[in-house]
Amino acid sequence: MDFNVNEILPMLQKWAEFGWFTIGETEVNLYRVLGLIAIVFFVWWFSNLLERNIRRFAETRTHVNSSGFYTLSRIAKYVVWVGGTLFGLNHLGFNLSTLTIFGGAVGVGIGFGLQNIFSNLISGIILLLDKSLKVGDFVELESGVMGKVQEIAIRFTRITTNDLVDIIVPNSEFINGRVINWSYDESVCRLHIPFGVAYGSDKHAVREAGIEAARHVPGTIESDKRKIDVWLTNFGDNSLDFELVVWVSPELMYSISSTRAKYLWAIEDELRERNIEIPFPQRDLHIRSIADEVSKKLQGS
Repeated sequence: MDFNVNEILPMLQKWAEFGWFTIGETEVNLYRVLGLIAIVFFVWWFSNLLERNIRRFAETRTHVNSSGFYTLSRIAKYVVWVGGTLFGLNHLGFNLSTLTIFGGAVGVGIGFGLQNIFSNLISGIILLLDKSLKVGDFVELESGVMGKVQEIAIRFTRITTNDLVDIIVPNSEFINGRVINWSYDESVCRLHIPFGVAYGSDKHAVREAGIEAARHVPGTIESDKRKIDVWLTNFGDNSLDFELVVWVSPELMYSISSTRAKYLWAIEDELRERNIEIPFPQRDLHIRSIADEVSKKLQGS
């Protein structure tokens, strides 16, 4: 059977131009479908290329916010995808003005029902672009959550506590609330450990005991700029109140409760060794008047 190329090509062209269905005023045929496939392939290739180049640029720079460039690469990829999708839909025959109306309806839905989700998404982008929070920081939230930042996602941030419990915190809590970042700029921090001794104790001996106790705890930092000190803070009801003021390394900083326990343990050992009394709660009772019968019984006894 002989095939004539001059006859086949017009047949293929006619078949490719044959309209399958209509979208608006545009007939969808093989040409338009192949064009849409080409657009999708180009958008996929260009978005991945752009993302790789942005990440490669961040990897070659040592003094840049890597998490910020990661977010920038993701946003750039999404922007290319959205633009390519709109262009492809327009090529296929969709009316973009209809999509604009749909986008307005989505905006109204965000304003009413999806406000919290949208707020977390925007907050996640801000956190990733900002330098105030990064993976590895030790933070304390206004809600009382304290732990190490393990992951910053678009919608949430994952924090691991000292008990190895993962807590998922909405990103908006970091933006709207007060956050203490223990490792924001300095790798060390200063702790105040309160303790009390009995009235009549030698203040200088108490100070020496506190300083010596701090030196026995591994991770204590002592230098010309960061000195160990003991402050007399208050004349309490039952005791002279002191505070051990000490600088600690990151290992101790990330476990505040355990660190306080270590210093209190060392302080108690040092005070006991120096025979400095730690008082019990006590009250002095002064009797101004007493019944005669009770007074006679007391005198008789």
